[in-house]
Amino acid sequence: MPQRPDPARAAWASAAVRRFAAATNLLVAARTYRIVGGDPRDTAALDALLTGLGARPAESHEPVDQLWCLGDPAESTAAVEREADRPRGATLVVVDAGRYVPAVDEDAFGPVAPARPGVLAVPALSDDVFLVSTGRDPEDDPAAAARIRWARRSMPVSRAVAAELRDGGLLRGTRVGVSMVLEPKTAVLVLLLRDAGAEVVVYAHADETDDAVAQALRDAGVPVHASSTATTAEQKTLALAMLDTRPHVLLDDGSHLVRLAHQERPDLLPTMLGAAEETTSGLRPLRTMAARGTLGIPVVAVNDARSKTFFDNRYGTGQSTVAATLDLVDGLASSAHRVRPGGSAVVAGSGPVGEGVAQVLRAFGFRVTVAEVDPVRALQARFAGSAVAPLVDAVRDADLVMSATGVPDTIDHAVLRAAADGAVVSVAGGVDHEVAVEDALAAGATRVPEAPGVERLTWPDGHHVLLLAGGAGVNTSAAEGNPVEIMDLSFAVQLGAVRMLLEHGDELERAVVPVDPAVDEATARAALAAWGSRSDPPVRPAGHLPDREPDVRTHRFGDPSTDHRP
Repeated sequence: MPQRPDPARAAWASAAVRRFAAATNLLVAARTYRIVGGDPRDTAALDALLTGLGARPAESHEPVDQLWCLGDPAESTAAVEREADRPRGATLVVVDAGRYVPAVDEDAFGPVAPARPGVLAVPALSDDVFLVSTGRDPEDDPAAAARIRWARRSMPVSRAVAAELRDGGLLRGTRVGVSMVLEPKTAVLVLLLRDAGAEVVVYAHADETDDAVAQALRDAGVPVHASSTATTAEQKTLALAMLDTRPHVLLDDGSHLVRLAHQERPDLLPTMLGAAEETTSGLRPLRTMAARGTLGIPVVAVNDARSKTFFDNRYGTGQSTVAATLDLVDGLASSAHRVRPGGSAVVAGSGPVGEGVAQVLRAFGFRVTVAEVDPVRALQARFAGSAVAPLVDAVRDADLVMSATGVPDTIDHAVLRAAADGAVVSVAGGVDHEVAVEDALAAGATRVPEAPGVERLTWPDGHHVLLLAGGAGVNTSAAEGNPVEIMDLSFAVQLGAVRMLLEHGDELERAVVPVDPAVDEATARAALAAWGSRSDPPVRPAGHLPDREPDVRTHRFGDPSTDHRP
């Protein structure tokens, strides 16, 4: 049985990988890597973490996606030059994981330029070589344009689908409304739609708006109705202003704008081709509306596409929420919390999001217990290596509690009171009220800021827990969301849904309709090609789609009768 790395080395490897993820917003799973130099015990710790997250060590003849440099700067620099000379189709990210000083001699490469904060481009070697130093603070350059360019270069599948739409002229004269988390990857989707011929207008909720990205889109001529400082009333005004541009197609996240159109702008519905919804929690109320006969447009269920849920929910949300959680914990004094290397973590929910969160937590060295009401999913969690227990029991000794259900009141007041003193509570699901903060306050708890993104909830008897990101989805509230390659897949499916509506919108029912299986297959094959792989030709039709669990926000604007409460 392989030995676990000692806690100090495990903590170093965790910090290095999370610094890479924060600096690049790139995926670890499915990528190839090579580790150069360093203490063999450090190499073993880093290797164990990378493989636990789903990365694969490259064969000696293979080019790599990530070159981790741990040793002598001269040795590492020579390795960088060797890798840069290999024929390859993907970006080489050279990661310096030196403990004390940069392990790569950056001066040896000639002029470098910031590609995004914390990432340096090395044009002297190749336009596809970048340096990321995990041993120093990233360069503080918040320029949104650089972050958008960086995201675009790592979204080949979405670019390819958008190019087909452009070449076919399908989007000319079509107005597309985009209502999603507004960050660099969403900006790429918006600009791809615009460049393919659409008129695009954008709305985003205040908690999900990067103001610099919003301004970059405005500078590019895209109308944006969003502000991170907007009040609740102002947000509704902004959302209605977007709807008043009369979009023909809506791309929605949580179905907020689709439902708002039904409630406040019903005259818009006959002029629309339809909408695409990318979350389970957004699809649920739309299915309720369809069953009641009140859904006035076809809505393509992007979330149910296999090339979305299998990757976005599991690998993207798993990596990004756990990394964002641990990054926030790192900002606390060690005496302020219980989270330690090799400690215990509880995951509430074991759908695709919960499975991904549990996998990543195990890779980071946590002992994981899963709480799941579905006995089949609970059994799956046991087979995957987690303990299984009722939530209120599991949290009593847990250092970290992560909710991955997307269901309101998952972490209810009883669970908060049962949680170990000083436990950290974080949300990967991301619907409103997933943590019962209001119930805690009504019971006499106080809510005091502890550090950026961290609050202390303390009850009159002195019991306390630490709440991250105000109980909102931690990866979008306190970080840059899912990795770029993951959103490339999800947005490619969104673009495929747009094509379905453009070509067949008049024929589709006023219902929630599935994504054409051909969109799934084309998305996956394009991603395999972009990553230098290919699959066998199909021999049978794709199987049925599994059940999905909710994974994002509830409705923010209007009539509660159109909301679903489990």
